Amino acid sequence: MKICQIIYTYPPYILGGADIYAQKISAELSKSGNEVVVITTQPYESFSSSKPSIKIIDGIKVYRFYPFNIYSWTNSSKKSMFLKSIWHIFDIWNLHTYIIIKKILQIEKPDVVHIHTPIWFSLSVFDAVKSMKIPTVFTLHDYLLLCRKLLLLRKNGDVCEKPSLICKVYQSLSKTFVNNKPDLIIAPSQFVLDMLTTNGFFNKSKCIVLPLCINLCSEKATKDYNTIDILYVGGLIKYKGVQILISAFKKIDSKNIRLHIIGKGIDELEFRKIARSDTRIIFHGFKVGEELENLYKKANIAVAPSMCNETFGLVILESFNYGIPVIGTNIGAYPNLIKNEYNGFLFNTGNVNELKDILESLINTPFKLQILEDGAFETAQKYGLKNHIKKLENSYKGLMR
Repeated sequence: MKICQIIYTYPPYILGGADIYAQKISAELSKSGNEVVVITTQPYESFSSSKPSIKIIDGIKVYRFYPFNIYSWTNSSKKSMFLKSIWHIFDIWNLHTYIIIKKILQIEKPDVVHIHTPIWFSLSVFDAVKSMKIPTVFTLHDYLLLCRKLLLLRKNGDVCEKPSLICKVYQSLSKTFVNNKPDLIIAPSQFVLDMLTTNGFFNKSKCIVLPLCINLCSEKATKDYNTIDILYVGGLIKYKGVQILISAFKKIDSKNIRLHIIGKGIDELEFRKIARSDTRIIFHGFKVGEELENLYKKANIAVAPSMCNETFGLVILESFNYGIPVIGTNIGAYPNLIKNEYNGFLFNTGNVNELKDILESLINTPFKLQILEDGAFETAQKYGLKNHIKKLENSYKGLMR
C-alpha cells in the first residue's frame, strides 16, 4: 500500500505524544513493506518556507511546508489579542493548506490518507483529501474540534463542562468542515470517542477504539529499593499538574527518595521555584533515546498528575513497559489504563494530600511496589507495536476495498 500520513510535526521537530506516535507507526509501516509519504509543517524562516520541500528520511518521503498564517508552532505563545483572533480564523480553514496538500496528493496518489491532527494545518485538510476521493482515516489525539485550546479547560484550570457561546459557534463550524468527511475515525480511548460523538460529531462515520502502542521490552527492568526514584515525564505546563506532584513530594520527610522531572515547557521556571532548595528534586530537561530509557529503568514509581481530560496516556504505557507502577489522576482516559492496587493507583485531580499519602505508603512498603511492578509489566504486553500495525493495515485495506 501507499500510505500518506499527515502529521503536524515530524523529526527533527517533535512537540508531543501524537507526533511521536505518528512517526513511530510511519517507520513501522515502512519497515513492513508499505510506501509511506509524510506531509508535515516546518517553522517560518522566509517566504519560501510556505512552499513544500522534500526530503527522504529513513526511506520515507517527507514533505514540509509552513501553512501560511501569522504564527507557526515555534512562536505561537507571542500573540497579541488582536492578532490572536486573526490567527484563529486562518487556523480554522486555511486556503493555502488546502491548495498545497491537494497538489501533493495529486502527485503522490496514495491508497489511503491518515490524518493525525489538523493542528496548524487547519480543518481545510479534510476538504483537500475529500476532494481527491481518497479513503481517509482520522485519529482523535486531542479535543481540537471541541476546543481551540485542545484541552477543554477554563482559564482558572477547571475542566470545562459547558461551552460558551463562542465555543458553540466554533463547534458548529467544526462539524460543518469535518463531519462525515473521514471514512474511519480511530480513537485511542472510549472516553475521547464518547466526548466527540455525544457532542454531535461523526454520527454517520465508522468509529473504532484502537489504543496507542509501544515497542515492548523483552523483560521487566530490575529495580533497587535503597533509594525510591519517582519519575515524571511530560510537558512542564500547569495543566499537566507538575506543581501538584512537587508539592506532594515536598511533604514527605525521607532522605532516601528522589523526584526526577523530565521534560520542558513554559512553566518550568515556576516549577523550579516551587521545588526551591529541595535537593531531592532533579530537573533533567527534555530527554530522548538511551538517556530517557536509563531513567525509566531505575524508576520505582511514575506519576501522571494531569489536570485535564487526557485522550490516552502514552507515558503511562511507557512506564508500565519498564515495570513501573503509575499513580495518576482519576480523570479522562487514565482510569482505562490504571487499575488500583494492580498496576498503580488513581487519586482525585489536584489533591496534594491524597497523592502524598499514596506515595508515602509505597515508599514505606517496597514489597507493595514489587507486586504492582508485575501488574504494570503485564498490562504493557497488551499494547505492542507489531500487533497495532497489523490492525492498522487491516483497517486501511478495509477502506480500500
